[in-house]
Amino acid sequence: MSELAWGRRFLMCPPDHFDVAYEINPWMSVEVQADPERAAAQWENLVSCLRQAGAAVEVMDPVEGLPDLVFTANAGIVNGSQFVPSRFRHPERQGETPHDVRWFSCHGFRVEELPNSVTHEGAGDALPFGSVLLSGYRFRSDAASHAHLSRLTGAAVRSLELSDPRLYHLDLVFCPLDDRRALVAPLGLDRYGRKVVEATVPEPLLLDDDQALSFCANSVVVGTNMVMPACPPALGRRLEKLGFEVAVCPVDEFQKAGGGCRCLTLALDVSLAVAA
Repeated sequence: MSELAWGRRFLMCPPDHFDVAYEINPWMSVEVQADPERAAAQWENLVSCLRQAGAAVEVMDPVEGLPDLVFTANAGIVNGSQFVPSRFRHPERQGETPHDVRWFSCHGFRVEELPNSVTHEGAGDALPFGSVLLSGYRFRSDAASHAHLSRLTGAAVRSLELSDPRLYHLDLVFCPLDDRRALVAPLGLDRYGRKVVEATVPEPLLLDDDQALSFCANSVVVGTNMVMPACPPALGRRLEKLGFEVAVCPVDEFQKAGGGCRCLTLALDVSLAVAA
């Protein structure tokens, strides 16, 4: 098996202004607020876990009034030196985009935008596997965005319809592990989406519903290291048998807003032509 060619350099944003200020997914309730000190400690621990796994972490400045800027996976799509910023569906998050664009522009990326007529939420809804880019749609992204994404990046995009509002982004149901394997949560995909995954991933590791809803798929893979928000013993044994070393890094303060380890990171070293 070949390790993923990406996932060794990430963009993150400190949770200085993170809170649950609105409700745009089933996990969010303004009556259940995050603990700022605990969120900061969990974020720092995630950074430490990623660095111990061998990844480099770059940091974007937080912005007051943008509590979800911390979820950098949603900033956009990285393809070599190209950055395609997200078109957020919810007005509450649309203010993030100028800050994302500024960071990437200042760091040597070429910014190319999707049309205003579509929505797409970046790497939260699009992950490479082999020679294709799998992209989810329904809750946050439009299926119509996929053709534009393919045109901009040159990648073959395969569409997956998400079926459970609790698993509202692709990165909650799908996690590439290497060139043959991925964690897959069938709970979050419609019948056709499951068939697309079966045709694309030679050896899927299926998550049961409890594993899916504990955000096991929202994990970060660095070579043969996995940083996971949760990992039940049975799943951990399966992963270890496949040669992965698992580090559990709790981020339950961020799960109050519907985010896990993957949501808090954006891989900066993805080149879609060589994403396997």
